[in-house]
Amino acid sequence: MGLNERGYEIAEGLVHRAGDLAAVCHEREGVRVLDCGVAAAGGDEAGLGMARVALGGAGSVTLLPAGDASPQAAWPGCPLPTVRVTSDRAVAACLAAQYAGWKVSTDGYFALASGPMRAAIAREELFDAIGLRERPAVAVGLLEASRLPPDDVCRSLATAAGVRPDKLLLLVARTASPAGTLQVAARSLETAIHKLHDLGFDLGRIRGGAGTAPLPPVGADDLTAIGLTNDAILYGGSVVLEVEDADAEVAEFGPAAVSGASPAFGAPFREIFEAAGRDFYAIDPGLFAPARLEFVDLATGKRRVFGGLEPATVSASLAAAGR
Repeated sequence: MGLNERGYEIAEGLVHRAGDLAAVCHEREGVRVLDCGVAAAGGDEAGLGMARVALGGAGSVTLLPAGDASPQAAWPGCPLPTVRVTSDRAVAACLAAQYAGWKVSTDGYFALASGPMRAAIAREELFDAIGLRERPAVAVGLLEASRLPPDDVCRSLATAAGVRPDKLLLLVARTASPAGTLQVAARSLETAIHKLHDLGFDLGRIRGGAGTAPLPPVGADDLTAIGLTNDAILYGGSVVLEVEDADAEVAEFGPAAVSGASPAFGAPFREIFEAAGRDFYAIDPGLFAPARLEFVDLATGKRRVFGGLEPATVSASLAAAGR
């Protein structure tokens, strides 16, 4: 099964449990739209489901409680819950599916799009580098948006994915919702792999990986939530990648593959975002990386660590947001 088929199967399960997840399923031009956090309340279980769908079923997502002392926590005794993601098909799960690689923008509607449907639409240059395009019979995707998609957007997404409208399933949540916040915090592993791709690292050497990030409380509005979720990864995100025969590349690219390599590092993301005129593309792209990145060579067992966690900056972000 491909990413879309596996993700669609998981999403079908969410639709069937919509009531238990505080989610609501709608139909737009034959496309099913599962509201996980726009008008619907949603919750952590809906967010975990969204994150698993985003990975196309090629990764696992778990939530550890606040204060967890295990090595899997964001840091020992972290006062926030920890979102942990693992995958043994990390490049496919993260770059062909989970990465929010393009935006849906029409008159009156805007959303960040992610999930396996990207591999079916494959309009991004990224797919020229990684391949992994799909021609599925069904498609599934995520929209990070403050509104549910209108009929014309649903219809155009089904057409672009090459599936009948009744074979497309969309999961939608705003950032300032429990599900929306969790599914963004579940992108630590994706952030690391995408950064390495940008730097020119040979992604074929990556065999698997795991990422953790603290789960911040839900922001009072989407702007606050964007700040909190980005700070969770930039200052509290930790990733371990299993690689093969990559010692030279690790030494070359590792120092630049952490958020601390950016001159913008240190300030809460909302301040950086505001200073950039609320334009993601005006921010130093070097900032978008996890705080800590560890490489493990599968042949030798050698470990190399770059960057470090900044719990104090995460706490400052929470305080600034009144959380």
